[in-house]
Amino acid sequence: MITLTPRLQAVADYVPSQCRFADVGTDHAYLPVWLIGHGVIDSAVASDLRQGPLDHARATAGLYGFEDRFDFRLSDGLAAYVPHEIDCIAIAGMGGEAIRSILSAAPWTMEHTRLILQPQTNIPELRQWLTESGYRIEEERIIREENRWYTVLLVSGAADDTRWTPGTRLTGNPLRWAEDSDRPAYLQFLLERLEKQIRGLKQASEPNTQRLTALTQAKEELTLMLKNGKEDLSCQR
Repeated sequence: MITLTPRLQAVADYVPSQCRFADVGTDHAYLPVWLIGHGVIDSAVASDLRQGPLDHARATAGLYGFEDRFDFRLSDGLAAYVPHEIDCIAIAGMGGEAIRSILSAAPWTMEHTRLILQPQTNIPELRQWLTESGYRIEEERIIREENRWYTVLLVSGAADDTRWTPGTRLTGNPLRWAEDSDRPAYLQFLLERLEKQIRGLKQASEPNTQRLTALTQAKEELTLMLKNGKEDLSCQR
């Protein structure tokens, strides 16, 4: 049976038993094949924007004898889905802007749908867009895979009154953090990156004072998070 990478395993851990599951941007379909093979779900919809990855997905399912349990769809995001035919959607390995575009075109995902999102880029912007657009970030996990950090968001359609600050846009709402053993190391990584950005701005001939102020505030927030833990800071429910 397939062994998932830590990133995909974190996504799989959020999939509830016997849900109606879809893997959007499925590529090789490793995630739904693993879920079916471990009895988490009976069947899955696997979709991708391009035919090549969808052919790879079909080949993976066939290799494990699961092809008859799949509905393979060539789809731009959720365009080929009927609203509410599924109740759990994974979108992993895409940029934050692409995820935002997919959800913007499918507002039905705000109703009775569990979203498991693993954005590769633009994570702070995606967090803020979600909470301002009728979604609630229920929980966040951070995963270290080799030398890279990944974030997995568990999202539902519900009001979220998180008050974003420069620091929490980077880290997520501390009140929604999962219990991640690597969290301190991740915060240290973010803090070091902030310090590098601040040094670069200060050395510029015409520093962007607004951005410098925001980065400095974020640095102060992350320093507090490292020192005192999530209880000391932050976004209000």
